[in-house]
Amino acid sequence: MYLDSASSPRVSAQVQALAQALRAALPTELVDLIPSYASLLVLFDPFQTDHFHVRRLVREQLATATRVEASEGRLVELPAYYHPDAGEDLLRLANERQLEWEELVSLHTDQEYRVYAIGFAPGFAYLGDVDPRIAAPRLATPRQRVPRGAVAIADRQTAIYPAPSPGGWNLIGRSPQRMFDPDSDPPMPVQVGDRVRFVAMDRDSFFAAGGSL
Repeated sequence: MYLDSASSPRVSAQVQALAQALRAALPTELVDLIPSYASLLVLFDPFQTDHFHVRRLVREQLATATRVEASEGRLVELPAYYHPDAGEDLLRLANERQLEWEELVSLHTDQEYRVYAIGFAPGFAYLGDVDPRIAAPRLATPRQRVPRGAVAIADRQTAIYPAPSPGGWNLIGRSPQRMFDPDSDPPMPVQVGDRVRFVAMDRDSFFAAGGSL
């Protein structure tokens, strides 16, 4: 179900409030709840409940959830090494925006982002919104392989690739941060609703933290 037609911190907070209320109201009936920018996918066990019951609960909880204002959320800092040898599209993107690549990096690290959704792959957190001066469309032809840790921009979103995968985002750096580790608790360093800041690191610190190029 959609709570709004566009994303914003306020709508994201409302999605989270609704998800929390439904978890409490349906403790055994839910299979999963998948929050996104302005929507919430509700998966339930049809052997324990039915569509009519779930819909009634959603409507009841929605009235409260839509009154929620944006919360501060937890602030998470993610390290990143920015350099043309770590981001294949950094120079091109900077040239297209008539910026020095160091200026583009500053615009990326100066911004505070909100985790709007996690999807595509485990640990792939969609963060928004990047400064409009460095927003960029997806590549016309996606790469067959993007390395784990790649810091990337697509439209006004930014993200870190949690694992090697195909991808069409613009690569501007590399992070040593593991975005998904099934052996850790929790397995991801961020969750929907968190605030994120990228912290620039030098090459030596990147390798010392376990990064690779």
